[in-house]
Amino acid sequence: MDNLFILLLLPVISAIVLAFIKKPSAKWAALVLSLLQLGLTIPFICNFVPDASMQFSQSFSWIESLGIRFQVGIDGISLPMLILTNGLIPCIILASFAHQQKGNFYALISFMQAGLVLVFISLDAFSFYVGWEAALIPIYFICALWGEGDRIRVNLKFFAYTFFGSLLMLIAIIYLYQQTGTKDLSWSTLTSLSLNDASQRWIFWAFFAAFAIKVPLFPFHTWQPDTYTNAPAAGTMLLSGIMLKMGLYGFLRWLLPLVPQAVESYATVAMILSLIGVVYGSIIAFKMDDAKRLIAYSSIAHVGLISAGIFSFSQEGLQGAIIQMVNHGISVVGLFFIIDIIQQRTGTRSLKELGGLAAKMPALAITFLIILMGAIGLPLTNGFIGEFLLLKGIFSTADYGVWYAIAGGTTLIFGAVYMLRFYQKTMLGQSVSSIANISDIKGFELLLLIIISLFVLLIGILPNGLLHLSEASVTQLLQQIK
Repeated sequence: MDNLFILLLLPVISAIVLAFIKKPSAKWAALVLSLLQLGLTIPFICNFVPDASMQFSQSFSWIESLGIRFQVGIDGISLPMLILTNGLIPCIILASFAHQQKGNFYALISFMQAGLVLVFISLDAFSFYVGWEAALIPIYFICALWGEGDRIRVNLKFFAYTFFGSLLMLIAIIYLYQQTGTKDLSWSTLTSLSLNDASQRWIFWAFFAAFAIKVPLFPFHTWQPDTYTNAPAAGTMLLSGIMLKMGLYGFLRWLLPLVPQAVESYATVAMILSLIGVVYGSIIAFKMDDAKRLIAYSSIAHVGLISAGIFSFSQEGLQGAIIQMVNHGISVVGLFFIIDIIQQRTGTRSLKELGGLAAKMPALAITFLIILMGAIGLPLTNGFIGEFLLLKGIFSTADYGVWYAIAGGTTLIFGAVYMLRFYQKTMLGQSVSSIANISDIKGFELLLLIIISLFVLLIGILPNGLLHLSEASVTQLLQQIK
């Protein structure tokens, strides 16, 4: 089966079905439906030819009076994001089993999955924007209804930030629609427009703001730590594991080929903002006592490096960005799940109140260490190859490449410091009295952490499969923008 619409239709149907299941058995229905979605993704992976062409393309008239068509397809840039989305959703659903959620919670996750898939396979600006907004609505309700602390104020800030960015992007899309003459919003038409320098510059900032807020890049990041901290565990995993990749993907799919001259003009600004985020996020992460906030700030650092790799305009930088988006998603979901397990067992996320968990929870300690090493970028783990390619790409940047690479490389040093400190404060040291009767992970918790650990090692040892998928598409993109 190579009908891409099924990958959009199934999560929507799943959301409708799950919304009517009020019993705790909804979690099993949600898991089965998400695994079915993952199973339907496999034929696209198996039948994908790793060249620069757009494959499995489909198109039909949507709003005929405006000339808007609904167009979807997959290439080597979008397929890794599709794999990441449909691969992580079952993991996130499994991670939420301990919380005994009802069907409406899982319905929102499924509806969000449909929006995410649409973003990653859209080949026209209108359906891309629909998916962009559709993914925002369910995550807002997930965080607002099942979050903790001052969740309403925090989520309003998150919504305001992202909605403002979306509005700027919508204005730019409407302007581009007027410039086509044929009233065509397809990706191929928009990226072939001959826009003057002034138009390219303001369109760059409209799209850049929308994508940078979603990532988030410095200084658009202020919504992120509070949102990640107050969101429920599944919400934090959705935001960090998949949703922020929408912004990075937007840079690759839309910003670079749409306004190449403006991108070249402002690449230094984008690079500097990205690298400031690397250093800033790393330093703040080291100071955090709340484990969730620590990983939130570390995420700012890691995605800053990915963004810097994209704006290096090099083969290594762009391929490194794509594989590191996948790697970051896997590692950060694992880390947030471990934090959720620790909080469920001990009632706290404060590093000051934890210690000695490895003695009581050896299975958690082992899987935690593997996932942590992947996040640090230890050789033979998933994070190593991505960070190596990113730094190599940044180093190749003209003029200040060496200094950019040094700034980007601080993520390796600082990352090792704050992540090992995180491990030491929770797993090692003297046991605190609150863990006297604590139990080790088992069942679905152990299964999920083993799966994530295996992918951390598998991608680290055999990265060529993912790199081969994107190589030709990245080469074509570079030819298109240079």
